[in-house]
Amino acid sequence: MFKNTMKTTVMLAGLGGLIIMVAGALGGRSGLFIGLGLALVMVGGSYWFSDKLAIRSAGATVIERHQSPEFYDLVASLAQRANLPMPRVAVSPSEQPNAFATGRNPKHAVVCATEGLLRAMPPDEIEGVMAHELMHVKHRDILIGSVAAAIATGISFLANMAMWASMFGGRGGDDDDGPNPIAIIALAILAPIAAGLMQMAISRSREFEADRGAAELLGSGRSLASALGRIEVLAKGRPMKVAPQQAYAYIHNPLAEAPKRGGFNVGKLFSTHPDTAERVRRLLAM
Repeated sequence: MFKNTMKTTVMLAGLGGLIIMVAGALGGRSGLFIGLGLALVMVGGSYWFSDKLAIRSAGATVIERHQSPEFYDLVASLAQRANLPMPRVAVSPSEQPNAFATGRNPKHAVVCATEGLLRAMPPDEIEGVMAHELMHVKHRDILIGSVAAAIATGISFLANMAMWASMFGGRGGDDDDGPNPIAIIALAILAPIAAGLMQMAISRSREFEADRGAAELLGSGRSLASALGRIEVLAKGRPMKVAPQQAYAYIHNPLAEAPKRGGFNVGKLFSTHPDTAERVRRLLAM
């Protein structure tokens, strides 16, 4: 727990330091305030209405107990064991086995499973998956992800603003004291990449932490490990229509195919989810 929490803290601090550095190099204090202000407006709206946006993106329906009593009671039991308010429960019609949690705080949380998950998975694996999702609620990972997204968005805005200013409206060539246009363009390209890497690292760290919390809640990581392996296999060939900006919220990336094993894959650095084999290994080690 301490390792993942520290990793998240360091990454968030790194994002904060990066936007200050970029603002100082490209736009000064006014640029920092403009970039952060716009980012907070854009991402803040997504955070505040995260439950409605995620449900709509998944085509899900919030259900009452009589519509799926076993699933509803399972979530209620897990929420009680985790000392959480009862979240709203939703079901998505997708055939891909998957699940997500969303909501700006535990009192406004929603946990959702796909019909594919409820049909294809045994009860103990469904329990493992929903315990994982409730840990996202307990750890306020939607807030953490929104903060990281706001800072990364602010960095991208500043970088784009600086690049366009340098290319079309920058300082004259006689101003020797002005910043080097090539350096500005390089920074404008590299800063968003660095911000994206940090943002994805935070997302992967929160997935590991939700796995750990679920294992502690259930007393074992075995059922969740089994569920993750089954989901990765069954998700192939079952595409899911989800907005890309919502994909991070799912227990398994609904837009990704199973990764090729072996060797270094640079795509993992930009992945919102850790490698399933590594998640399974850690869970079984518990």
